[in-house]
Amino acid sequence: MIEGQENLKSGIRIAVVRQRYNPYGGAERFVERALAALVREGAEVTLITRSWEGAPQEGFRQKICNPGYSRFTGGRTARDRSFTACAQREMAEGGYDIVQSHERIPGCMIFRAGDGVHAAWLDHRARGQSAAARLLARYSPFHRYILKQEAAMLASPALKAVICNSALVREEMQRYYGVTENKLVVIENGVDLKSYHPRLAAEWRERQRSALGLEADIPVFLYVGSGFERKGVPQLLAALAMMKSRQAQLVIVGSDRRQAVFERQARRLGLENRVHFVGPQQDVRPYYGMADSFVLPTRYDPMPNAALEAMACGLPIITSTTCGIATRVTAGENGFVCDALDTVQLALHMDRLATPGTAHAMREAARAAVLDLDLETMAGKLIGLYHSLL
Repeated sequence: MIEGQENLKSGIRIAVVRQRYNPYGGAERFVERALAALVREGAEVTLITRSWEGAPQEGFRQKICNPGYSRFTGGRTARDRSFTACAQREMAEGGYDIVQSHERIPGCMIFRAGDGVHAAWLDHRARGQSAAARLLARYSPFHRYILKQEAAMLASPALKAVICNSALVREEMQRYYGVTENKLVVIENGVDLKSYHPRLAAEWRERQRSALGLEADIPVFLYVGSGFERKGVPQLLAALAMMKSRQAQLVIVGSDRRQAVFERQARRLGLENRVHFVGPQQDVRPYYGMADSFVLPTRYDPMPNAALEAMACGLPIITSTTCGIATRVTAGENGFVCDALDTVQLALHMDRLATPGTAHAMREAARAAVLDLDLETMAGKLIGLYHSLL
């Protein structure tokens, strides 16, 4: 039971909608943690999903919504449309007391905006695009469909609350769609403060660096995330090449179907011996343990779990103004913040953290910035919201 909260009434039926689960995604890990908390509180939880990778979570049932669609005639728009129709039928017929959707599906009671505001993302992305690319995005059937779904869901009378995982998302919900303040609830992602801890350095620094062929005393920056273009890998590689410190190394954890493009960029910049693409990792803790600093110059990320985990491990971070974690970064104390496209400033910040002793001096402040985001607090806020709605 969460301290200060009474249990949810036994037998309360809750549906959580997430189209696809894989063990690497930040939003998916939030779902997993939330489900575990709800089951402990006595709720009957159903996950409505199209696909779920890995072993199923103990204590809840799955409802698979994976109707057929044509990849050749409709692509991802057809995929999302078919999942939405199936999920809406299950939401209507399942007899649920609460439906919390992590997808933009009209008819849900709660929407968790873990992926942020799509209209805002398109604007942020447009800053780095050519005129032709902006035009294609504007008339893309997929983006037009998502924007229509987003607007319809937020205007639906069924919607009682929007969970924003950062102040950034709350502000954008108001600015783009005029969502009223009383519907917006900020519940930031929780982080396992026991598993993600500065002591990982003692356990993994030497071992993991040795495995990657890295020297013990060189500065190592860590990036964790999938979707390299959105999360700033092109700018990060450019900044690394501009650094005064020519010893600094970058380790990139994550997956991207266009990884070869970024590997070629690294070679063009002469970084083939300083950048290490290690792919997605089920357990990222050894990499947090071996790194000195964490860097995520993302064009848009509402609240990245990887950044929270890095700070919990005592890593100072460099991130962008369009990242939800930025409000927890105090320049010069636990990291730095700059514009996602400002590679000159990014390089200066990286040089600052590469200076001997600088990153280490920020470790305590980095962890202190996220100590209020333990998993129990996150679960307590979520259950408190459910109580208020019931």
